[in-house]
Amino acid sequence: MKKLMLLIDKATTFAGHFFGWAIVALTLLISWEVFSRYVFNTPHPWVQDGQIMLYGILFMMAGAYTLASGGHVRGDVLYGFFDPRTQASIDLVLYVVFFLPGIFALTYAGWSYAGDSFAIRENTFSPQPMPLWPFKFFIPLAGFFLLLQGLVEIARCILCLRDGKWPSRLGDVEEVDVDKLKHMVDVKDEDIAGLDKYVIRQEAKP
Repeated sequence: MKKLMLLIDKATTFAGHFFGWAIVALTLLISWEVFSRYVFNTPHPWVQDGQIMLYGILFMMAGAYTLASGGHVRGDVLYGFFDPRTQASIDLVLYVVFFLPGIFALTYAGWSYAGDSFAIRENTFSPQPMPLWPFKFFIPLAGFFLLLQGLVEIARCILCLRDGKWPSRLGDVEEVDVDKLKHMVDVKDEDIAGLDKYVIRQEAKP
């Protein structure tokens, strides 16, 4: 079970890294268009459509990787104070009640949406139209990766309820907490306390 979970983590991590290069392509495309427009006075109408597509691909395909890394916004004002079993109980309910139905609907509707676009070979509405139907297939693809990673997160919740602690993740997608950060820079609690005292003494000086 844990090996399968880590294998899916690797797949979503690879997808996140691979499609993350879209930001480089997007930056180069925008820079080239600005240079072409203002230096050579030669704008390209298709570039705006290309920008939107690249940003959409980047945004959608980063979803599963962000879920694997725990990067989605969480209202953890109280959540962080709960023990692991309570956290897992809350997460499990939210995944089953909200996440799975929503992402399943996205994937199902996205597949129909992409199929209809492919059937008519849909293009963008532009003086220089671009094929739009390939871009729309990223909707169900992103939904598939999210569903896959969501099932892994549900499995993690179940294992946490059983064992009383969260199962391990890939090192690449683990969140860097305070203890890990202190270990990385070789800082001890005594050093932080000493620095606090030093700052207080400096502030107390006239």
